Amino acid sequence: MRLAVLGLAASLVLPLHASTAFALSEIKREEIPAPVMPPKPAADQDAVPEKSVPMPDPIQTPATTAPQGTEAPAGTEAPSGSEQPADDQPAEPDATPTEPGGATGPAAPNLDPEGPLPEIVYDLSRLPEPVARMRSLLVEAAKTGDIEKLRPLVGQGEAMPQLSFGDIEGDPIAFIKGLSGDGEGQEILAIMEEVLNAGYVHLGEGTDEDLYVWPYFFGIPLDKLDPRQKVELFKIVTAGDYEDMKQYGAYVFYRLGITPEGRWAFFVAGD
Repeated sequence: MRLAVLGLAASLVLPLHASTAFALSEIKREEIPAPVMPPKPAADQDAVPEKSVPMPDPIQTPATTAPQGTEAPAGTEAPSGSEQPADDQPAEPDATPTEPGGATGPAAPNLDPEGPLPEIVYDLSRLPEPVARMRSLLVEAAKTGDIEKLRPLVGQGEAMPQLSFGDIEGDPIAFIKGLSGDGEGQEILAIMEEVLNAGYVHLGEGTDEDLYVWPYFFGIPLDKLDPRQKVELFKIVTAGDYEDMKQYGAYVFYRLGITPEGRWAFFVAGD
């Protein structure tokens, strides 16, 4: 009787155990919660594993220096932010100073405030014949009111007078005409005649820049003009122009130069 009871109990337990094992096998892996690990101590978080190899420090290559005994290849430009020269190194010399405004050449004002003043001449008979002839031709052309009358006097190539401190493209007569406020050239012709009727100075005598220049204000510092000469100046420029030119200390309105050989050298304004 006892054996029968035990056998019945065993038969009841075995199916229950098998059913439980089958149910567990059907549970998907991702549904099983991950085990919760206790947090590491702060001291262990930055610790390097015993068998790990530490990374070497990055190689610092100076941007502006080359390894000793080597040279940078030709044509290589220094990167931005390169080192500035040391304070004890001599600085690069500045460019040779030019006349007021940066203009250069015989048409640019180049006065020595401490130097002797050139002679102011009104007597046209003292001009060399080639100079007097070119001046006379220019005055006659200006009086006609026709800007085209200047064309035979302008010449071509290197014989052309300097009409600007910059490059001129195209027809020089058209350029002169474009300078005139009236658009036809009469204003420029009037200025030219007025300039050539003023006194003149002989500058650079015996040098490569030997020139007869009108008006004489070009060769005289403005602060050296007396009241009578200022009246003559105001026949050509306004009082406002005069005040503007005082910052340079030199006359920078239209001036005209003729070489001793009678070549029209320049007719420019500006500094």
